Amino acid sequence: MDIRTVPNPLIRAAGRRLASINARHPWSHNDHFHAWILRRLPVRRRRALDVGCGAGLLIDRLRGAFDQVLGVDADAAMAAAAGARFAEDPSVSVRYAGFEQIDGTFDMITMIASLHHLPLEPALRHASELLEPGGRLLVVGLAWAESPADFAWDGASSLLNPVVGLIKHPRPVLRPHDQDGPEMPVRDPVETFSEISATARRVLPGARIRRRLFFRYTLEWTRT
Repeated sequence: MDIRTVPNPLIRAAGRRLASINARHPWSHNDHFHAWILRRLPVRRRRALDVGCGAGLLIDRLRGAFDQVLGVDADAAMAAAAGARFAEDPSVSVRYAGFEQIDGTFDMITMIASLHHLPLEPALRHASELLEPGGRLLVVGLAWAESPADFAWDGASSLLNPVVGLIKHPRPVLRPHDQDGPEMPVRDPVETFSEISATARRVLPGARIRRRLFFRYTLEWTRT
């Protein structure tokens, strides 16, 4: 639900005001969850795979913790940007490919805002097949809001978003500026949190999935 487009004029006005504050104090919801991932690294850290690596911001934080890090992105421009960024680092490689094309084994697989670009169940099954015993899958995902609980979490996120923006980016942006690098591909999620949760628990027994603030959920699973 986008509160800027609901029929109630007072709610729409509030939505426009929140959007204005967010634009002046921007911050990345995806980058915000890097710390959640870094607190959950597996014991063995030989190879990591970042699916939908984008420009490589998470790779930059993982490469010192693993012997090898592979980033994969199905968008040619994003893969090229990440590849150029780590061209001088032999511990990092980047592939322009779909996740289903990746083989080998890994001690950790990460997906930040990328699982909803993939067919859900096949992607989770493929991730489980690529992980070594003891390997960990860490997902920060987006879900389609449908239930009252979904809308409650989205409403709380909308209200808290400008507060976090003021903390993380206290100096306001006075005028729009061009984004460095290629534009990140965007796609709306189609599965609800309940659907994702049910599929994950069926495919990945013992998976832990939780709603999070700021329009995200997290999924954590360790292959036994």
